[in-house]
Amino acid sequence: MTWIQKNLPGMAICLCIAILAWFLGSWVPVVGGPVFSILIGMAITSFLKDKAKLQAGITFTSKKILQYAVVLLGFGLNLSVIAKTGLQSLPIIVSTIATSLILAFLLFRLLKLPTNLAILAGVGSSICGGSAIAATAPVIHADDEEVAQSISVIFLFNVIAALIFPTLGGILGLSDYGFGLFAGTAVNDTSSVTAAAASWDAIHGSNTLDTATIVKLTRTLAIIPITLVLALYRARSAKQSGGGSVSLKKIFPWFILFFILASVITTVATSLGAPSSVFSPLKDLSKFFIIWAMAAIGLNTNLVKLVKTGGKPILLGFCCWVGIACVSLLMQHLLHIW
Repeated sequence: MTWIQKNLPGMAICLCIAILAWFLGSWVPVVGGPVFSILIGMAITSFLKDKAKLQAGITFTSKKILQYAVVLLGFGLNLSVIAKTGLQSLPIIVSTIATSLILAFLLFRLLKLPTNLAILAGVGSSICGGSAIAATAPVIHADDEEVAQSISVIFLFNVIAALIFPTLGGILGLSDYGFGLFAGTAVNDTSSVTAAAASWDAIHGSNTLDTATIVKLTRTLAIIPITLVLALYRARSAKQSGGGSVSLKKIFPWFILFFILASVITTVATSLGAPSSVFSPLKDLSKFFIIWAMAAIGLNTNLVKLVKTGGKPILLGFCCWVGIACVSLLMQHLLHIW
C-alpha cells in the first residue's frame, strides 16, 4: 500500500470538516474555525464504527499538518515591527506569561492534573491559545484528547473575554492604548483579540486593533523559548527515567527552526520593500492548516470522556485567565499607563 493510499482517506475526511469549519469560523469569528473543527470531528467520530482505514491519515493530519501550520505561522511575524512597537509591552507580556505558567504549575500539583494537560493549558493561556498548543503538543507528545481538552478550555475563556472585556475596559477607564495592551496580553487567540479590539473601536471610535495585534504577535514569539525548554526538559526526564542518554536530535522541535526562518524571511523581505500583503496567503494557509489538524484531533477524541474529565481543566483555565487579566492591569498601573 502506497503512502497516498494509506493516508488519503483520513486526510480527506479531515479536509472536508476543515472546509466547513473554516466557513463557520468566518461567520462566527468569536468562536473560530479550530473550535468548530474539533466539535464537528467529535460529533462525526461518535457515529463511526470502524476508523481503521481512516486512522493513518487522521494521525498524519493531527501531527504533521499541525507542525506545518506552526511553520507557516512564522510568515505572519515581522520582527522589525515587533521590535519597534511590541517591545514597549514586553514587561507586561513577560509578567502575564510568568503568572500563567506559575499558576498552571501550582494547580497541576494541587488538582493532580495530567502533566501534558497542565502544560498545554498553561502555555495556551499565557502565549497565544491554539497556536501555542499546536507548537507545544508535538514537543511533549501530548495525545489528541489532551489537545482537544486544552483547546476547549482556552476557547471558553476566549469567548467570555471577547464579550466582556470591552465593557470592563470602559468601566475601568482604560485609554485606547491601555485597552490595546490589555486585549493583546489578556486574551489568548488572535480571533478573540481581534473581536475584543474591534468591539472597543466600534464603541469608542478609536484604532486599538493595531496595538492589540502587535502585542499579540510579540507574545507569539514566546513559543520559541517555551518549546526549546520543554524539549530539553523532556530529554533530561527521559535520561533520568531510562538511565541512558537521549538523542537531542530526535526530540528537538525542528519545525520551530523553520518557524524562526519564516519570520526572518518575512522581516528581510519587507525591509527590502516587499509589501506585507505578499505573505497574507501563507498566514491564511497557516490558519487553515490549524483548522485541518483540529478536525483530526476531534476525530480522535472521546466526547463522553472529555465531558466527564472537564471540571479540573476548566478550573485551571479560569485561574490562569483571571490571573493574566489582573497582572496585565496591575502592570499597566505600575508603568503609569492606567
